[in-house]
Amino acid sequence: MRHHANRFGPAIAVYATVKLSGFAFFMYLLHFSAEYRKRPLGTGGGARPWNVLGTWDGAYYLDIAANGYHPQVLGPNVEVVPNSAAFFPLYPGLMRGVSEVTGLGVFGAGILVSVVASLFAAAGIYAVVSLMSTPKAGVIAAGLWALLPGSGVEWAVYTDSLFVALAAWACYCVMTRQWISAGVLAFVSGFSRPTAAAIIGAVGLAALIALFRRRDGIARPLTAMLIAPWAFFGYILWVGHKMGDLGGYFKIQRAWEHYFDGGRFMLKAIPEIMIGRYHYLWAWGIADIFSLIMLVMLPVLLILFFRLRPPAVLIVFTLLTIVSTVTSQQIVSNVPRYLLPAFPLWIAVAIALSRLKWSSLAPILLIVGVAAGWYGGFVTFQLGTP
Repeated sequence: MRHHANRFGPAIAVYATVKLSGFAFFMYLLHFSAEYRKRPLGTGGGARPWNVLGTWDGAYYLDIAANGYHPQVLGPNVEVVPNSAAFFPLYPGLMRGVSEVTGLGVFGAGILVSVVASLFAAAGIYAVVSLMSTPKAGVIAAGLWALLPGSGVEWAVYTDSLFVALAAWACYCVMTRQWISAGVLAFVSGFSRPTAAAIIGAVGLAALIALFRRRDGIARPLTAMLIAPWAFFGYILWVGHKMGDLGGYFKIQRAWEHYFDGGRFMLKAIPEIMIGRYHYLWAWGIADIFSLIMLVMLPVLLILFFRLRPPAVLIVFTLLTIVSTVTSQQIVSNVPRYLLPAFPLWIAVAIALSRLKWSSLAPILLIVGVAAGWYGGFVTFQLGTP
């Protein structure tokens, strides 16, 4: 235990300190604006500032944790409507379990799960980056994850922290050739969200490469590859079974206006944002500008990332995360949140910053951390849709 505390403690401490500074400023901005009091419950509103953390997707997770799933049964000429079955069960299941064990309400349980998961995610990011560079770069990378646009969901009733924790540690296990652990983590992530396909695919391809090279035998990589996808497929098939249509899950996604379109929606939205016209679905102005900035930065971050000659598991995971983000019709202001799992993009930045002394790094991280309370928190929840 002491060994793990010494190893991961600095990364967790830096992440938590930076994140707490931004979270506090986010709460202050909510209190200062008081706009949340005028908004409907579930869409950025509530009686108290912290109620905002359980809105948007969080409202559905709260409902699932409290009441379970009720997939729509399809029949002839039945129109599919948006349904909570679009949200995968791992996070609301943990919310319910923690609520029953601790006596917290499902909201408090959801926040607790997210905060604890975010600390495991920070430790996982540190572990991955330390393998590629130095422990100092790993600590900085964990801190950077608290600063990203969209990072406000890390301590909210959202599944993102849980998924990133599973994905980061799955990547680490592949990099250290712990194949069974990697397969199990990828399997569990399949219960967390549809974009878990990225880490499942990354683990599967890395295992296939290991099999081809005969580096780690046959049994362990093959087992990882075979077990990784079944939670993901199992939930989708369960929803289809309950709806009476094996393609039911994808029909729910289409009812939410969220589906693969090859990037046509993004190709229309990006120039609209650039000229300030916003003639597309779910336009949010300021929040969408941050999404545009993230999209513009992607090629630069990818070039820096590839210069590091990263392992295949990180390449595949990062590219699949990006592809799933830019080739789907979705709410544009969601882009920063969907890119939160792509932490490998920031490894080169962390390595560059590691050349600075902590006397310079600490104030930089804290100042930007406070600012993240605005662009990562307030903008995400009040000036956009997370």
